[in-house]
Amino acid sequence: MIARRRASRAVAWLIACGLAVLAATGSSANAEGTVPSTLPLAGKVVGIDPGHNGRNYTDPTYIDHSIWNGREYEDCDTTGTETDGGYTEAQFNFNVAEYLAADLSAEGAKVVLTRDSNSGVGPCVTTRSQIIDRAHADVAIDIHADGGPPGGRGFAVLEPVADGTNDHVIAASKAFGHEVIERFRTVTGMPVSDYDGTNGVSDRDDLAGLNLTTVPKVLIECGNMRNATDAALLIRASFQRLAARALAEAISAYLQAGA
Repeated sequence: MIARRRASRAVAWLIACGLAVLAATGSSANAEGTVPSTLPLAGKVVGIDPGHNGRNYTDPTYIDHSIWNGREYEDCDTTGTETDGGYTEAQFNFNVAEYLAADLSAEGAKVVLTRDSNSGVGPCVTTRSQIIDRAHADVAIDIHADGGPPGGRGFAVLEPVADGTNDHVIAASKAFGHEVIERFRTVTGMPVSDYDGTNGVSDRDDLAGLNLTTVPKVLIECGNMRNATDAALLIRASFQRLAARALAEAISAYLQAGA
């Protein structure tokens, strides 16, 4: 029964992701359904993974089962963190992803999302990576917010460590990470983390999304939800839009530099 439920859920997610691509790219298409070649990101594919999901807490059996992340076993997913006021990371991640998808679509990119709502469960972090890898994205971003120490502030960019599968995208991921740091700091005004990584960068070898990536990718912790100052910003739609704009600028700069 559990296996059947997981299988049907996986199929549903793949269908949902296909619908999300169509929805995200539709606004850039002309009457014939094609994207004008004059748009700066025409022909580019961008993967967006909004971490966690709004109802992960309802199915711990599924969420807690172990998956192989390329180096070790980790949970399929988690519920994510939340602010002291109860605003969830899953909601923040999804809001930013939707704003980002709209911004990128307007620039002509084909957008691949790993989930199309905040009212579901999963998918597992391995499945999220597969969705983006199979789409042959030119670049990808995992969107998160941290649950760090209450006294710590700021955002951090988590970058992959070579492990075989991702060897050929390490340098490109670092180049993309540099763009993300510069744009996010400038556009949002959020400082780099004073507790995670060095100068905003944290090398991670324990996350499936980074270990298993075959495309240039980083994960951003957009701020610390357990810090009162950061939390006051993260819950605002205005900041979420700025976060999306910063990531869109970083993606555009990275892709156009390699064009």
